[in-house]
Amino acid sequence: MWQRVIRRGLLALSGVLACFLIYLLMTHGTAVSTPTATAPGSMDAADATISNFTFTQTKGDAVQWQVQAHEARLFERDRRAMLQVVAVTLFGQQGKELTVTGDEGVLNTETKNFLLSNRSEPLVIHTESGYVIYTNHLAWTDETREIRTQDAVRIVGHGLEVTGRGLIGHLDREEFDVLEDVHVDLAPAS
Repeated sequence: MWQRVIRRGLLALSGVLACFLIYLLMTHGTAVSTPTATAPGSMDAADATISNFTFTQTKGDAVQWQVQAHEARLFERDRRAMLQVVAVTLFGQQGKELTVTGDEGVLNTETKNFLLSNRSEPLVIHTESGYVIYTNHLAWTDETREIRTQDAVRIVGHGLEVTGRGLIGHLDREEFDVLEDVHVDLAPAS
């Protein structure tokens, strides 16, 4: 009984710390931002709340990526949207390249960068080329069109299992680099 209460308390504390970290990462990346005081409880004071939120980034006539969320809370002053139950599709030169779903995310409405995470299970990222990537957090940088994580990574597909720490995915080059502690296992052909 007590262990369950302690686990839930630690999980809640981890969630709060993760949200704070995401907030710091998103606001730190903004070039010219004005300091704003955030009062306790202001997370509930969103400028707008939107159900069935969809945000599509285009370049010319081509769709670059699309974020869909069950709910979005928009904070205009901070230039961000807090997302719940999120699905992201990234499009590359060949069309749809990568899909990922997460429990929550943060979209910077100015830079178009976003972060995704799950509360308990790893994120599952599906590539069109048949690979599946598992990690705890994922950050998209719109300017360079890269996905990143510093967390543990597992990539499975085409008879390979690659594990390591950290990942940079270059969507336009269709390349994924595992950064540290890389291990590759071959699976028998079935």
